[in-house]
Amino acid sequence: MINTCYKPLVWGFFLSVVLTLVAYFLVIEAPYSKALLIGAVLGLGFIQALLQLVCFLHVGIESKPHWNLFLFLFMAFIAFIIVGGSMWIMSNLDYNVMPAMTH
Repeated sequence: MINTCYKPLVWGFFLSVVLTLVAYFLVIEAPYSKALLIGAVLGLGFIQALLQLVCFLHVGIESKPHWNLFLFLFMAFIAFIIVGGSMWIMSNLDYNVMPAMTH
């Protein structure tokens, strides 16, 4: 039998595989419109990300101080600043440096 400390890992792995297969078959079969399909795949990806944070990184379920959660939120904030700032800089460079394309 599975040791109780490994149960979240096994459930996390199983649910991650199920979510991946659901997204895969949604894309392969394409039973819905393109916009709904994109929303469904993004939603399944978000759910899988949360699942992996809880099951594998144990974010939000540790005892006493939630240092892992604070550290993760700070890391996400810094990543957002870096990616958002890079996109902003590249957009400004594209607007100010690149000549207008005319045919």
